[in-house]
Amino acid sequence: MVPLQPTRAARVAVVIITRDRADELLHTLARLAGLAERPHVVVVDQGPGQRAVAAVRRRFPTVQVIELDDDHGAAGRNVGVRAVDSPYVAFCDDDSWWAPGALARAARLLDEHPDLGLIAGRVLVGDDEQLEPACAEMAASPLDGDPGLPGRRVLGFVACGAVVRRAAFLAAGGFTRRLGVGGEEQLLAVDLAARGWELVYRDDVVAHHHPSQIRDRRRRDELRVRNQLWFAWLRRRHPTALRISRAALLAAARQPVARTGLLHAVSGAPWALANRRPVPAWLEADLRALDAAAGSDS
Repeated sequence: MVPLQPTRAARVAVVIITRDRADELLHTLARLAGLAERPHVVVVDQGPGQRAVAAVRRRFPTVQVIELDDDHGAAGRNVGVRAVDSPYVAFCDDDSWWAPGALARAARLLDEHPDLGLIAGRVLVGDDEQLEPACAEMAASPLDGDPGLPGRRVLGFVACGAVVRRAAFLAAGGFTRRLGVGGEEQLLAVDLAARGWELVYRDDVVAHHHPSQIRDRRRRDELRVRNQLWFAWLRRRHPTALRISRAALLAAARQPVARTGLLHAVSGAPWALANRRPVPAWLEADLRALDAAAGSDS
């Protein structure tokens, strides 16, 4: 008898990080359970607050749950990725889920393109399914790429709408714990690219995001400012890193959020500089092209 081969959909695991949002997590799990793909799902519950473990195990017994003693931020996803053996991993937040067919489509693309490290999907926000602004930017990416790539080449992604090649993700180090959640994606995207992996945007790989009301939006904005600076100090070449730092100083004089983010960045500057590894010139040129397209170059 010829052994059954796993379906492409079964080749994708879903990893979710959650903290203190049990009700939203259960809603997301119900959405994922309704997918024809029936992916293996791993929930990384980042305590120490309201735990969702008991409710998940009671209602979704096939879901794998990992309890952490403290909040790893985006790096909690690394724990989930290491816990699975599927070749591909799709990320969810506890307030997001994948559309029917998206995971199978992503697996097919990754199977067919062995140099593809990450697919950045189209993220639709809220009941009215507004396009996530970052996805609009990726859809218009100015980056040149191999004509054989199955999508527009990008150097970023929205975490809750990304499917990664597990081996590439782990080799690149995954998400950096120090960044928390908020603008944590670009460092990983660039580290993947520097290792030779391609990243593409596909608007037919769709995720839905209904942003939780249980979040500190100001804190998230401050982290984005801080992480943008840390990314510049960690990976951008000197002229660009100085330009971004100068722009952050000017913004801090006008905006309280920018000022707080800058102060947090400065407090971590010794760590960033100790781990500085500037990208090669070709990758810096790509990043500058993206800066120019976003109107942030000078």
